[in-house]
Amino acid sequence: MSVPLARLFSLDLLKAFVATGRRLSITQAADDLCLTQSAVSRQVHALEAQVGTRLFVRLQRGVAFTPAGERLFRSADPAVQQLQEAAAELAGGGSAAHAVTLTASVGVMAVWLLPRLSRLQGRHPGLDVRLSTNNRVSDLRADGIDIALRYAREGAVPSAALRLFDETLAPVAHPRVAQALARGEPCPLLEYDDTRTWLHWRTWLADASSPPPRRQMMRFNQYDQVVQAALAGQGLAIGRIELLQPLIDSGQLSIVEMACKPMKSPYAIWLLLADEQPREQVRQVADWIRAEAAQVRQWRAPAAVREQPAAATG
Repeated sequence: MSVPLARLFSLDLLKAFVATGRRLSITQAADDLCLTQSAVSRQVHALEAQVGTRLFVRLQRGVAFTPAGERLFRSADPAVQQLQEAAAELAGGGSAAHAVTLTASVGVMAVWLLPRLSRLQGRHPGLDVRLSTNNRVSDLRADGIDIALRYAREGAVPSAALRLFDETLAPVAHPRVAQALARGEPCPLLEYDDTRTWLHWRTWLADASSPPPRRQMMRFNQYDQVVQAALAGQGLAIGRIELLQPLIDSGQLSIVEMACKPMKSPYAIWLLLADEQPREQVRQVADWIRAEAAQVRQWRAPAAVREQPAAATG
């Protein structure tokens, strides 16, 4: 049952929420809306007060969705996009009609795509790109999406999807934590609270020669939160190495050697296009993504990498 129209939250509050959700940054949302950061923050807080629950978790860099926020965003983002497109049509086809709509999962968006986005802006300064977060393998054209980055098994994506890079899992931590572990000091385990079992410590430690000692566990509902906690030195995380490559290369995170071998994920990162012959702006963004993905080094440990256990599902 829907709420009465008179009780529906205002469009200004919804715009601030959607803009923040697309960027996962209040600062960048403020730029998009031509408002101050504090104004956008107040509007987001006002919407949270109206719905009676938190919609974002504030991080050291940007924000992440709460489960309630992600649910609202899945409905609000397409609705606002339709309003944008309708406004562009009424105005005679403004620049919004030519925006490139790009979606990715929260983890891929926050950890891999957003840190690289300045290079796209530098190459194509006049390009209008709209970002949103979801990982549904659906009808992109019907959803108004031009390009999608998807984290999925090979059998779950269309045959035309381009495999950008595979994924290897290994424990990572802040160098300070890695040094403490090398001295035999315990530390909390950081875990992504997700249905995919290869991202769980239970699966990672399953083939250890002896049961590991019980450690404190900290769980997060988004993978970028796990990364932020690891960067802050709060514990040991299961690293998706190809996504975290720049953080490892820069020394912000270290790969931690353990008794059990690194694990190859059954998932990969895929590029999907809504149209086989995309318009020029879409082709420019897709070409840039392919070029960035070509620079990702497929990580290989000195020892053999084990396969994901067959019993795991996701």
